[in-house]
Amino acid sequence: MKNRLLWPLLALAALLLLNLIVTPSFFSLRMQDGALYGGLVDVLKNGAPTLLIALGMTLVIATRGIDLSVGAVAAIAGAVTCVHIGTSGSAGTAIAGMAIALVLCAVLGLWNGFLVAGLGIQPIIATLVLMTAGRGVAMLVTEGQIVTVNNTAYKQVGAGFLVLPISILISLLVLGLVAFVTRKTALGMLIEAVGVNPEASRLAGVRSRTIIWTVYVFAAVCAGIAGLMISSNVSAADANNAGLWIEMDAILAVVIGGTSLAGGRYSLTGTLLGALIIQTLTTTVYTIGVAPEVTLVFKAVVVIAVCLVQAPKARAALSFRKVAVPS
Repeated sequence: MKNRLLWPLLALAALLLLNLIVTPSFFSLRMQDGALYGGLVDVLKNGAPTLLIALGMTLVIATRGIDLSVGAVAAIAGAVTCVHIGTSGSAGTAIAGMAIALVLCAVLGLWNGFLVAGLGIQPIIATLVLMTAGRGVAMLVTEGQIVTVNNTAYKQVGAGFLVLPISILISLLVLGLVAFVTRKTALGMLIEAVGVNPEASRLAGVRSRTIIWTVYVFAAVCAGIAGLMISSNVSAADANNAGLWIEMDAILAVVIGGTSLAGGRYSLTGTLLGALIIQTLTTTVYTIGVAPEVTLVFKAVVVIAVCLVQAPKARAALSFRKVAVPS
């Protein structure tokens, strides 16, 4: 596992070093009104939604699945909450709106789990349904408009501070809970067993369908929380653009972190590194002045390079073999 994390660590260090060269004050931190600000804090804050979704995606991928609908689910969560809040400035209204949104996200996760585990539909097809329809649902909720709100309590989720941004604290809390539950109980082993061989795990008494349903529900709830962060950060719900392509960033974060798309063993630490790499790469692109129209291409090239250096066959092909010297 340590060897698999070496290249992501080196890639993250290289990106941070490049940012430091381009912007010498990148590592500078300052305390203002009890809140910590700085380039590194911005990377963590902006990467919090991606990290949350990547955590859910890690467990889904570990069961040989994939969830393409998380971006749409994030948009639905923001739309439902903002529409519920409306013109209210009440904290109770904001909390109720967020609760309704997260319950709805859990139901959407159950739907994905039903299609995959219940009907046996391929995960990429099953979640593509909600990926497509979910944006339409969010547009229906907002009536095709960008819904703005002015609610202090809601704004705290994505833009509030408790020394560090609250969004960072939420993501780290979820990471800690997932790590504890999956590594200190049998759940992590059961997830890996389902990913390695679903049929064998079923014959061994593992309720593989229940495990699959659980990870899809968890991924949807994580996407919902991320959607609340994205929406509250700008105090608005944009059903068309909120969380757009964030599912791809999440999948890349998981893969960069060393988790195989074939299922089985996974790494939460690797996912954390992968999410940081994706967000730092995004920050780097804007810092060095890469044109917006080639940003996605630039990111794709860097990600491909990182994935290649992690691949055993690629490393073997690029490494210099020692030539035995005759005695």
